[in-house]
Amino acid sequence: MINNPNSLTNTEIIDKTADYVKSELKEAEGGHDWYHIERVWKNAVFIAKEENQGDMLVIELAALLHDIADAKFHNGDESIGPRLAGVFMRSLELPEETVTHVIKIVENISFRKRHLNSTFNSVELQIVQDADRLDAIGAIGIARVFNFGGYMNRRLYEPIEFEGTEAINGNQVNRHTIGHFYDKLLLLSKMMNTETGRKIAKERHDFMETFLKQFYKEWEGLI
Repeated sequence: MINNPNSLTNTEIIDKTADYVKSELKEAEGGHDWYHIERVWKNAVFIAKEENQGDMLVIELAALLHDIADAKFHNGDESIGPRLAGVFMRSLELPEETVTHVIKIVENISFRKRHLNSTFNSVELQIVQDADRLDAIGAIGIARVFNFGGYMNRRLYEPIEFEGTEAINGNQVNRHTIGHFYDKLLLLSKMMNTETGRKIAKERHDFMETFLKQFYKEWEGLI
C-alpha cells in the first residue's frame, strides 16, 4: 500500500481508475474501448509477474490510463491523454513521483514515438508497452485493425496500390487495411522489450502470417 493522504489502498486506487476509464471510454471505437484497456491491463499484470519486475501500481495505472485520449481520435493532439491522466491521478492525491512516472509512460508508449529520441525509459514502460503491443497482434489484433478500418471507411485491400510484400511510401495504411499489417502489426513481435512479451508475440505473429496467406488466396479466388 502506498502512503497517501486519503489512505487509499492500491486496490481502491486501481478500482477507482478502472471506473474512471470505463466512464471516459463508454463511446469509444471498438478497438480502443474499455475492453482494449482491460486486455492491456491483464497482459501487463501477467508480464510483470512473469518477469518479477516493476512497480505494480505504476504498471496497472499506466495500463489503465495509456489510451484515455488516443491522439488519433483527437486531431493528432498527443498532449490530451497525459494531461487527463495527470488530472485524474492528482485528484486521488497520489504521490507526485507516481503521477509523473505514469504520465511519462503514457507519453512514450505509442508506436508513433518509436523514432523519436526520448530520454525516458523504465521497466514499467517496457512492460506496459509490450502489453499494449500484444493487443495489436494475433486474432485480437486482426479484429481490431479491421474494426478500425471500417470505422475510418477504408478499403479492405487494394492490390494495385499494394502488392502485399512490402510497405509502399509508408502511406498505405491510409488507403486500405491490409497495408497496416506491413506498416505496423508485422513489425511488433521484433519490438518486444521483455522475454515474456517475445514468447507471446511469436505465436500471435505466426497467426497473422497464416491469416494473410489465406486472405491473399481467397482474394484471388483460389480453391
